Amino acid sequence: MKKILITLTILLSVMLQGVSQQTPAPEQKDAITITGATAHIGDGTVIENAVLVFENGKITALGANETTKGTVIDATGKHLYPGFIAPNKSLGLIEVNAVRASDDQDEIGDLIPHVRSLIAYNAESKVVESMRPNGVLLAQITPQGGRISGTSSIVQFDAWNWEDAAVKVDDGIHLHWPNSFRRGRWWMGEERGFKPNDKYNEQLAEVERFMLDAAAYGKGASKEMNPAFAAMQGIFDGSQKLYVYADGEKEIIDGITMAKKAGAKQVVLVGGYHAYKVTDFLKEHAIPVLVQFTHNLPNFDYEDYDLPYKLPKLLMDAGLVVALQNGDASNFQTRNLPFYAGQVVAQGLDKEKALALITGNAAKILGIDDAYGTLAVGKSATLFISEGDALDMRSNQLLHAFIDGRELSLETHQTELWKRYMGKYEGK
Repeated sequence: MKKILITLTILLSVMLQGVSQQTPAPEQKDAITITGATAHIGDGTVIENAVLVFENGKITALGANETTKGTVIDATGKHLYPGFIAPNKSLGLIEVNAVRASDDQDEIGDLIPHVRSLIAYNAESKVVESMRPNGVLLAQITPQGGRISGTSSIVQFDAWNWEDAAVKVDDGIHLHWPNSFRRGRWWMGEERGFKPNDKYNEQLAEVERFMLDAAAYGKGASKEMNPAFAAMQGIFDGSQKLYVYADGEKEIIDGITMAKKAGAKQVVLVGGYHAYKVTDFLKEHAIPVLVQFTHNLPNFDYEDYDLPYKLPKLLMDAGLVVALQNGDASNFQTRNLPFYAGQVVAQGLDKEKALALITGNAAKILGIDDAYGTLAVGKSATLFISEGDALDMRSNQLLHAFIDGRELSLETHQTELWKRYMGKYEGK
């Protein structure tokens, strides 16, 4: 029996080694200089033949004529980018959709702002690891489900555990605004298509009552401990953002109006499918938008076939602060985030502005632009070198990637399989 237990222990150890993520990189010790690259800053500007120096995880020099220091990486003819940022994802909270034991993205209840996604984050996720070879190095880890689904946090993708991964803890609360219309339930004999939601006003009132009660709780109106109300206090004092998920004109206006009425200091619109119809309202209230990803079909027959593709450009042209998110898509599709941004270029948006959708603008909306999102002296050395244009899947080929100055392994389960089967078929 003892021998069997020892054998099982060894087998389990081998299996775990096979499924775990790459060992996190050690802290940066010596200065590193990248020379000759075209540096895409992430705020719309470009530096040709750039020299970038970073030490102790921070960028210390950036320009065309800087002095090199430490290890020199010759990136002549290559492209240098800040790490891409993926907002509104459940990465690390679910590994295999069909395996319930690996799904920790949703909790029981409708109004649960006190549920914290960060403590469930799996830093050794294979799905998380597969983001890095495409340049996606940070994400906002967001709970799903319910009316108020919980509290998100922002992480970087090279860590031993969730404590190491955390970049910004409990950055915001996520409110899924009710829809004023619903689809006809054909299985109950209703006509197909959209119908008015006869419970909309009731659902709106429920959310408003909860928000106002939470605000009153924070003013000392109750002596009893209420975890849900306590978790909401950050949106009233400005330390957290309220992310309002809404797509229709009415929903957008109702959701933001109610949030402001309840006292939310910083509100972000998520989704915003019809946000282009209410841009004046959004600008008046200084509402940034985490717009849905581009590779989608229009929601209605009467709409332009390419509306989802050009929506980010429409919002940016209107003067809004916009970033891309693909919250409705499966987690594995997050690795395509740069290509969604590249698709907006095909709709006429300047390429550097499209890059800002997943770098500078995303960092600004998430509140981490003091350290991430753009290449600048004093900011984190979270960046990568690509063989070519990182927004084009044909040339997005990473040569080096760094998070806080630590050089990452770009090996993943996918690269292992590619090598395995390319070796098999190239030999024939």
